Amino acid sequence: MTDSHFTFELSDDEKQYLLDVARLSIRRSLGMEQGAGLPEPPSARLTEKFGAFVTLKKRNSLRGCIGHIVGDAPLNETIYRMAHSAAFEDPRFPSLAESEYRELSIEISVLSELTPCPDPEQIVVGRHGLLMQQGMHQGLLLPQVPVEWGWTREQFLAQTCGKAGMPATCWRDPQTRIFWFEAAIFGD
Repeated sequence: MTDSHFTFELSDDEKQYLLDVARLSIRRSLGMEQGAGLPEPPSARLTEKFGAFVTLKKRNSLRGCIGHIVGDAPLNETIYRMAHSAAFEDPRFPSLAESEYRELSIEISVLSELTPCPDPEQIVVGRHGLLMQQGMHQGLLLPQVPVEWGWTREQFLAQTCGKAGMPATCWRDPQTRIFWFEAAIFGD
């Protein structure tokens, strides 16, 4: 993965469709809109199987973020499910209230396949997302997180360890498995 970037380019219409699907999921869950099923996507690529995260922000502060790492369902369905989960099932936040809906901004991250990172020195802040895994502990941070916080590579590694509930230096432990990935990121 060090030789080429993850390229999953979407047209503006495709991006808007996925953002609309995320909003539809939340509106339906809030009882603001009725219906079932998803609108027809503008292209077949939106039904390809990719992992994805949906991040909700309220006045530029995190309000929920849930994702599915493995691409085992159509992307549009994954976005629909993850939007609901980010709004109502993120254990860090109470369920979203209807009064908050208008203040939400949505960011979608479509993930490349996760692969073992051959060398932590090859990690590029802003390009790679990380997953640390050791035993029952696992933590993931998206590529945009270290950029938002101004972290160095080492801080990114340490914070991903922390997200997994492990010591900040766990990434140096040979028992820790480090995976990396890239993402196509867009929002409203």
